[in-house]
Amino acid sequence: MQEIKSNQTLQNQTQISSKRRCIHPLAEDTWETIVRREMPDTPAEEAVAQLQSWNLHVFARRVIDESTGQMGNPILPSDLLFLEPPLGSQG
Repeated sequence: MQEIKSNQTLQNQTQISSKRRCIHPLAEDTWETIVRREMPDTPAEEAVAQLQSWNLHVFARRVIDESTGQMGNPILPSDLLFLEPPLGSQG
């Protein structure tokens, strides 16, 4: 019975007050096209660096492009890209 009471207490205390802005990219998106569309007021080079740092799960992915043989980090339409830093890190 005490375990049930503890779980209910925990559920009552858990609230999500806000969400981090994010998108699913378009099929041919690049870091630059996303920045132009989603962060137009931030200088492009700065915005790309920010976007990449907030999305290391995509930026650090390395795939060989079969057509060029070059390493790259493609952005896929199934990716979830964050458009702002983690909520706890905003000053």
